[in-house]
Amino acid sequence: MRNFRIMDDNHSMTLDKNEFRKAMDDFALDFKDAEILALYNYFDINKNGFIDYDEFLRVVRGPMNAFRVSIVMKAFDKMDKDNNGYLDYNDIKGVYSAKSHPDVVAGKKAEQQVLQEFLRTFEQHHNMKDNKASDSIVTKEEFIEYYSNVSCSIDDDKYFEVMMTNAWKLDESQQTRKQAWTNNSTPKKTSMQQVAGERKPNTSQKNHPKANAIYVVNDPS
Repeated sequence: MRNFRIMDDNHSMTLDKNEFRKAMDDFALDFKDAEILALYNYFDINKNGFIDYDEFLRVVRGPMNAFRVSIVMKAFDKMDKDNNGYLDYNDIKGVYSAKSHPDVVAGKKAEQQVLQEFLRTFEQHHNMKDNKASDSIVTKEEFIEYYSNVSCSIDDDKYFEVMMTNAWKLDESQQTRKQAWTNNSTPKKTSMQQVAGERKPNTSQKNHPKANAIYVVNDPS
């Protein structure tokens, strides 16, 4: 973050081409103009003409390692109840409730609409890269891309594992879940932000998770 802020001369939390070129000179990297432009375009994942911090961090850190991908896929497979290879409304409607969401309470949105917006959270990073519209259907690639961005801000593999395990309840056995409901226990609420990841959202993005908007009401089998 410190290096990014040094490069960001106008404090806009984005880098334009002039700032990026100046940074290459400041770091004494003997790149030709064509090479600098190619590198700039590589960092500019969503192709909007600027490099924001998320894009910068994503390229510098690179993709998730195999260990983290395996944890992410464990969460995906747990949510994919019908095993069709993607997550949609049918996978989450019995697992999450949006009845307490302010827009549902106020009658501005239906509960299904809010749940579909929740799904679109996991599409945003992949769609930025491919300039695609969200469809509230989350593929494995989109899910991995989302958590690749979350992963960038988490240095330790063990912490990432703990975050994912707590968010998606990956260490709970099916027998424990069934017993809890048999005894009419009140389910522990998990906020939407916890499920989507512990990373603080980039407030420059409109569709970041809203804490306490959607709660787990059942645990996916």
